[in-house]
Amino acid sequence: MRERKADSYFSCSDRERAAFEAGIKLGAIYHQFVGVPLSSKSVETLEKAIEAGSRVQPFVEDVKVRIDRRKLRAKHGVYDYVSLSGDMLDVSLVVKYRQARARASMKFISEINYPLMFIEDISEV
Repeated sequence: MRERKADSYFSCSDRERAAFEAGIKLGAIYHQFVGVPLSSKSVETLEKAIEAGSRVQPFVEDVKVRIDRRKLRAKHGVYDYVSLSGDMLDVSLVVKYRQARARASMKFISEINYPLMFIEDISEV
């Protein structure tokens, strides 16, 4: 019942809905986690936490998060730490909505100096 009620608010195709859902998931990852303090000891745990949190969201089939470890540095004192930034994130996810599957990514594109979120592919299931 809840699914049908939610669907009634969308005036779009399954492909458009899959793309919308993928964008929402990528935006949530970016805005929830940018700024989180991390270190070489915690980076893998953070990747897994982001993946696990994303997998429980509606329509997510798969998600892979990689954080650029080259941006981490040795801590020099108690007040020195690195915060997660958009240029460190490399995320790929798959969303399936009814008969459509969207593959989307977020990665830092150095040519435009921006952590771009984009649709790689949308296919019929």
